[in-house]
Order: sequence, then structure tokens, then C-alpha cells
Amino acid sequence: MKPAAFDYHVPGSVDQTLALLDANGDDAKVLAGGQSLVPLLNFRLARPAAIVDINRVAELSYVRRQNGTLCLGSMTRTSLLERSTLVADGWPVLRDAARYVGHSAIRNRGTVGGSVAHADPTAELPVVLTALGATVHVRSRSAARAIGAADFFLGRLTTALQPNELLVGIEIPPLAPHTTHGFAEFARIAGDFALAGACVLLARDAGGRCTAATIVLLGADSVPWRARVAEGALIGSVVDAATAREIGELAAADAKPPEPVRHRRALLAEMTRTALLRAASKDATV
Repeated sequence: MKPAAFDYHVPGSVDQTLALLDANGDDAKVLAGGQSLVPLLNFRLARPAAIVDINRVAELSYVRRQNGTLCLGSMTRTSLLERSTLVADGWPVLRDAARYVGHSAIRNRGTVGGSVAHADPTAELPVVLTALGATVHVRSRSAARAIGAADFFLGRLTTALQPNELLVGIEIPPLAPHTTHGFAEFARIAGDFALAGACVLLARDAGGRCTAATIVLLGADSVPWRARVAEGALIGSVVDAATAREIGELAAADAKPPEPVRHRRALLAEMTRTALLRAASKDATV
């Protein structure tokens, strides 16, 4: 199928982009990598009157560290997260999760900001950014806002982003000392949309007992879902096979996955168990 007719704009700067969004309001859609929007256009599930293509806005593409914080431009390609030594050294869970995003062609084209703004609850980057406590920066012509990732995702394909706002960047704080990570997901076919997944961050003492834990699930709700009950139960424990299985089942029990619920919860429990064991197997070098 072909998309419905629309006006096509190619701004060269953030200011030009914001002016176009302000002028078109609800009738405009931003085109970044196009991996989510173009299929919606082709199937006419989205019928915007105007497309604002920001691929020439070079100022939105960067990966850098600033005062210990990882700063990502919204037009940063997903494949760059795989290749960046800065990401690998300081935020390795982000690199690991990026490798699960589609196929290499999709990662070469798709953008970090595009995935975040699309807000698919089965997407990898929103889940990991929520676990990492990221901050999403958005701008309109009149104001700028900083929104915590946990508050940015409001529902399936729904965010706090207003029609006249542009997602311009993402900031990720440094990991706490002695933190290890694990990421796991299940898809029927490699590169396909995941059915369930888990991102785990662990901090442990010298005896291997958990002192802090973050568990965020993919496909467990309409937004990235934080398993706080399971996190609390993990404190003070040594993560072995039995503990990982117990925590996985506990995390899945409170989730609100789509149908078939029993099958999805079983997948969520297994992905949480796998991610926990992966985190526990790593040396706390970060």
C-alpha cells in the first residue's frame, strides 16, 4: 500500500523543526529513522497532513560523556550504541540491549529518539532507559522540559510528548559502583518483535549478597514495567539458580501482560531468571 498524501518538510536545524511543528500541530509527524512510522504510513494507520523529516538536523546526532553522564542525541542511530566504546565501557547494558533491536539494517537506520518516542512496550531501548534512570529532553518553540523515563511513557504508543514538542536528547546517569547487568528477551524469530524480556541491574557486597536491584520488564504491561516487589525480595540474597527462579516468578506474578496471560507470564519469569543469572555471572567492574 501507499501512504495518504502529505506535505513533506526537511528542516536543517532544531529551530526550523520546532517552527514547523508549531505551525502544523496535531497534523504533523516527525520522521527520524522511519522504521516505525513508514509502515504505519503505508498501511494508512497514520495519516498526517505533514511529515517533518529531521534526518538533516545534524546537531541531534551525538554520543558523548558530560560530567559523568552519557548524552545521546535523538537522531543517534541504534547501531552506534553497539559500536561505541564509551557506551561499552560505562553503560554496557545499553550496548547489549541494542544488539537485540531488529536486524543490522534496522539498527543502521533506526534512531534512539525514534524508538523512545514511538513507545512500543515490547521495544528494548525504552525498557533499558527506564532501568538506567534516564532523562528525556524535549523542546518546543517556547519551552524545554526534562522528563524522567518512568514518567515519559504513559501507555502503549503514548508518551508525555506534546504535538509541538521535539525529543532532542537523552541523558543517562553513571551506574552505581559495583553494578552488574543482565538483559534477556524472547522472540519467535531472531530480530522479530519480542514477546517478553527483562533488564536487570545488580549491586552486591563483598559476600555476593544483593544490596540494590532494578528489574524492568519488556512486554509486561503497556509501558516498561518495574518489578518493585521482586526487587525488594532480592535484597540480601545471593543470586543462584533457585533464587533467580523464585525472583523471576515473583516478577511475573504482578505483571499485566497481554493475552495469553499465562503463557506471557511464564516467558517473563524465564527472561527475568536469565537476566538475573547473567548479571550475577559478571564481575562488578563498572
